[in-house]
Amino acid sequence: MAISDDIALAHALADAAGAAIRPFFRAPYEIEDKADASPVTEADRAAELAIRALLDAERPADGIIGEEFGATRGEASRQWVLDPIDGTRSFIAGRPIFGTLIALMQDGWPILGIIDQPISGERWIGAMGKPTLLGTRLTRTRRCRDLDQAILASTGPQYFAGCTGEHFAILAGQCKDTVWGGDCYNYALLASGHIDIVVESGLKLHDIAALVPVVEGAGGRMCDWNGDPITDASDGQVIAIGDPARLDDVLEALHHGGHDHG
Repeated sequence: MAISDDIALAHALADAAGAAIRPFFRAPYEIEDKADASPVTEADRAAELAIRALLDAERPADGIIGEEFGATRGEASRQWVLDPIDGTRSFIAGRPIFGTLIALMQDGWPILGIIDQPISGERWIGAMGKPTLLGTRLTRTRRCRDLDQAILASTGPQYFAGCTGEHFAILAGQCKDTVWGGDCYNYALLASGHIDIVVESGLKLHDIAALVPVVEGAGGRMCDWNGDPITDASDGQVIAIGDPARLDDVLEALHHGGHDHG
């Protein structure tokens, strides 16, 4: 399967998800709390079902891993990884900084990713061996001379379990500024050169997979807190950095004092 065909399909999947989501934005809809106390809406489910219907028609041999409806054809070497609304709390609050995440993984490695913001109409797409696009334009991360010039972002302090929050605080103390909130939108802004570093803990595969091709195709780097590449076996501790030259500085700060961060 040519990557160009997969890219075209990924755009169609994002279009279908956006069409399902937009009628619910800032409108009445049902909200439930899942077992982990995170919220889920009618829009989340409608968007994932729209994506799944298209995948079943166009790629019936490929697997699907979705946040809302779990895994289908889990033995397949090609897996589409879906988060229909990453940032459901922002969606519920009427804040257009959530996103639809669509990834394609080959043998556990992310090779294609979309971050789509269906309200603003912004769409970032990255694919292995290709530069990241925002719409039809190339988009790039920015260089960062030193951590004390860096803008650091993360979704919220409540997502750092145990001592991981202490390690994040050490890093934040070395950066110029820290912004909270944003979920996947932070990674998109990093890919476009507005944020320098995103560090998070406790993420699931559907939160991460689509981000990797977008960030790396824009000149950045994504890895776990040990500096290892992101795969389907990663533990959910994630670093995204616009300027890979600063990665060692970030890893040193997160490992400050040599304490276990697991």
